[in-house]
Amino acid sequence: MSANLDSLDALVRGLEDPVHDTQACFRVLLDALARPGTIGVIDVAVDQAAARQWPEAAFAALLTIADYSTPIWLQEHDAALAQALRFHTGAPLTGKFSGAVLGYVTNTATLSSLDALALGTPETPQASITLFIRVEALEGGPLLTLSGPGIKSSLDIAPTGIPDRFWKQRKALEALAPCGVDCYLVCGRKIVGLPRTTNVEIK
Repeated sequence: MSANLDSLDALVRGLEDPVHDTQACFRVLLDALARPGTIGVIDVAVDQAAARQWPEAAFAALLTIADYSTPIWLQEHDAALAQALRFHTGAPLTGKFSGAVLGYVTNTATLSSLDALALGTPETPQASITLFIRVEALEGGPLLTLSGPGIKSSLDIAPTGIPDRFWKQRKALEALAPCGVDCYLVCGRKIVGLPRTTNVEIK
């Protein structure tokens, strides 16, 4: 009994106003994919314990879209995050890179090959994974040029800490369209959407 109480005491709280906050967060997530490369802000109240450990945007987004039918893969073992996600969303945690619908990535340099992910099928492309990728900053890194649906001509972004290997692997997935991977880059409360339809060129 004592262990259970200690566990509940240590549990990171979810969104302060779940109904309002998930609606607001979902709108930002949709807008980020509709306007690739544009920085959005998920401005909802997140528990301070969560804000100290994870990007607020990633935590709020996972709480918004995860449910019992969306297995989540965490790149690094994080007992507190796993507990919070299971408790607040009912989502199962999976250790299988290929079996997840949602993924939280903390280090793209050590990320396994993207073609091992759940990429969907031509009949069910929506069954592919969505990755939330933590970056130290959304500016100051190598310049990337984006083009495709939702972008007028082209748009440059410069997130830090993502190796060229990641972008090359992502480029190779274009041949599998409509299958692929949707990505969000997250830093604090900020988020940038990179849907599978966005072309990324390293400059």
